[in-house]
Order: sequence, then C-alpha cells, then structure tokens
Amino acid sequence: MELRKISVTAREGRGKGEASRLRRSGRIPAVAYGKKLGAQSLALAPDELKSVLVSELGRNTVIELDVEGKSKLTVLVREYQHHPVTRAILHADFVQIALDEPVDVQIPLEVTGKAVGVVKGGVLRQVFRRIPVRCLPQQIPVKIVHDVTSLDLDGHVPAKALALPQGVSVRLPAEQTVIAIVTEKQAPEEETAAAPGAAAGAAAAGAAAGGEKAADKGAEKGGDKGAEKKPEKK
Repeated sequence: MELRKISVTAREGRGKGEASRLRRSGRIPAVAYGKKLGAQSLALAPDELKSVLVSELGRNTVIELDVEGKSKLTVLVREYQHHPVTRAILHADFVQIALDEPVDVQIPLEVTGKAVGVVKGGVLRQVFRRIPVRCLPQQIPVKIVHDVTSLDLDGHVPAKALALPQGVSVRLPAEQTVIAIVTEKQAPEEETAAAPGAAAGAAAAGAAAGGEKAADKGAEKGGDKGAEKKPEKK
C-alpha cells in the first residue's frame, strides 16, 4: 500500500491571532496526536489536505506526514473544520496509527438494485449511510456494496448479512438493521387531527338540522293561530 505524503511544518504559535496569521499566509493550523504521541502543533497547505479528502478513500486515506524532513508520522484524518460559506478548510486533526494495528473507521454503504418491496409500493429506508468497521490500515475498503433486489415488503438487512472484504469486521450488533423496506401508513397525528374536524362538521350539520325543524314548527304554530283567529264584527 502506498501512503499519501503531505509536507508539514512545526508550529510554535498558539491562539486565534496566530491561526489567522497562518491562514493569511496560505497555510492552515493542524494538530497530530496518538496513544504514543503527544499533541504536535503543525501547519500545512490546505490544498494538500483537500486533495486527500476528495480522493477515492477520502478521510480514510492513510497519510504520511513529513515534518520538515526531520520525522515522519503515519496518520489518518480524525477531524477537519471548514468555513460555513466559502467551504475553505480551516483546521485539521490527525491521529497517529501503526500499519500493523487495526483501526476503526466509517465506510460508505452503497445500495444497488430495485427491491421487490419497492415495486410493490414499499419505501426503502437506509438506516446507516456509513458502516463502522475495524481492520488493518492497508485493508480499509473504499465502500461496502449491498444488492437489495430480492428484498420484499417488511424485509430488512441485518449487519451480519453485509459482504465484507477479508480482514474487515463490522462494529455493529449482528442483528442490527442497516437497510429495510417499510410500508407507508397514515401518521397517528394526521388521524387525530382529522377526527375533531369531522366532529365539528357533524355538530354543525346537526345544529343546522335542528334550526330547520324549529323554524318549521314555529311556522306551523303561527299558521294554526292565524287560522283560528276570526275578525270581530261591529
């Protein structure tokens, strides 16, 4: 396995002022640390890190940091920050690893095929977009692919059913659902909201009917009284 190499320099300054000065000079602050490595403040060109992040393995790329030609660190990208508007990378954290020791990483899960359950009207729910796995650095896969063509209504795919490369293990319970086909139903709150409306409509209809009956009865009484009353003779 070939390591991606990034040249970095040691950084002495601290604080927001120093970080801003560094960015204005075309570099960004970074830090590297590990179980056997105390935190080291570094500086690097953001474009070098960006080229790693957009590569096939992305942040799972194994990197070799060349610290001013004096020392080398084998690392993975642990975290990075970017500007909310420009999306420019502002800071990066690297964690030291050993090539002969397993690492924990998150791998993209790609779903292929059109499920039988979807054809029947179900909805595909992908519970996990990325799968946590453990393996040696040189065995990190680019992605995990699962074909859902045969998945029927109310069917699901447990973690243990995923096809993994040799030496890679999933850090999830064996029966944990990662993909499912579900049937859409009316939400309970929608049913509850519909009930008062129906009751109000029924009440309004009842009141209208009652008003009509009262009016008819009043008309009948008025008509009877008018018929019984006779004009006085002079």
